Amino acid sequence: MHFSGFKIIKEALTGHKGWKPTWRTPDPKTEYDIVIVGGGGHGLATAHYLAKVHGITNVAVLEKGWLGSGNIGRNTTIVRSNYLLPGNEPFYEWSMKLWEGLEQDLNYNAMMSQRGILNLCHSDAQRDAFARRGNAMIMAGADAVLLDETGVRDMCPYLDFDNARFPIRGGLLQPRAGTARHDAVAWGYARGADSRGVDIIQICEVTGFQIEKGVCKGVETSRGRIGAKKVAVCVAGSSSRVMEQAGMRLPIESHVLQAFVSEGLKPVLPGVITFGAGHFYISQSDKGGLVFGGDIDGYNTYAQRGNLPVVEDVCEGGMAIMPMIGRARMLRMWGGVMDMSMDGSPFIDKTPIEGLYFNGGWCYGGFKATPASGWCYAHLLATDQPHPVATEYRLDRFRRGRMIDERGAGAQPNLH
Repeated sequence: MHFSGFKIIKEALTGHKGWKPTWRTPDPKTEYDIVIVGGGGHGLATAHYLAKVHGITNVAVLEKGWLGSGNIGRNTTIVRSNYLLPGNEPFYEWSMKLWEGLEQDLNYNAMMSQRGILNLCHSDAQRDAFARRGNAMIMAGADAVLLDETGVRDMCPYLDFDNARFPIRGGLLQPRAGTARHDAVAWGYARGADSRGVDIIQICEVTGFQIEKGVCKGVETSRGRIGAKKVAVCVAGSSSRVMEQAGMRLPIESHVLQAFVSEGLKPVLPGVITFGAGHFYISQSDKGGLVFGGDIDGYNTYAQRGNLPVVEDVCEGGMAIMPMIGRARMLRMWGGVMDMSMDGSPFIDKTPIEGLYFNGGWCYGGFKATPASGWCYAHLLATDQPHPVATEYRLDRFRRGRMIDERGAGAQPNLH
């Protein structure tokens, strides 16, 4: 079914009786060419691009819960490509380009809003670092504007520029960045994959892998064995537990990342704003709520909930740059389980087990990477070669000394 303005008007005039389910609910077949473990944004995007770009449609996406019940529906919806290192910037800029055409590609309203992201700087040294980052972005084809204090005042006059501890000296602006509706992204990719014949199977948990003489032949699930020529894992915070069933130990820790939303307010924020002297980021949703977050909780967990010390830290960060938000009432909070790699950068690679592939370690960057992750993972599965913008996301990069430490703060998840 093709969505259009004419279709909406027609259904409104005829009692909305012509809408069809967005995707099918098939039973699993005994065997597929490719089985994708994980029905989040990355898994669904991979399935969509496998079918659309590579013509591979004998594919199943297995989700242990309901579609979109994981991190794809538990994030702060930020889309950006303001990265520094050559191993990251081309990838995220490719993702940004895919975001810009996503709604036309999927024929689905993902509520993509390119309102910009402003990273505040609070010292001369930080301004110099932002100038370097902005130049790297421009060299990679992205957009970046370095603002002085006056430029930031013109955009956001309500910020606390005279804070004695964290004075605002300027900022790095990426005008093409913004936000997208996380649920709609999952639904759009699911619809795109399903319309091309991909089976999306919910309530189907993978309980093991069928590995014979070093070759993965399929998966064991709560709905029986499913054979596959290739098995592609992308399960975010559950990566370590799932890959352990294949006998693999990953350079990943799982932590919870909390997010918050306030009551609905009149429009006040022009786009996304981040606090440069701490870890705080905030935007305003289309419904008016202030959506914000900060650091991960410092302990390992698989729970989709956090603890109060981080709540306090996040709120302190917000109050440090815009005291006005202290008058807003918090509506709700939630947590997503992050698969934090040791250098803060992800993996898209073949594993030492033939026929088994892995996509994970996205840390804070999973949502913004959704289109490029799916595109590059589909390319790897279809050709057995890494996509040109994802050649550095190797599982063995720590052994080879080729880390991609974007933040440059150390090889511990709580530091990046």
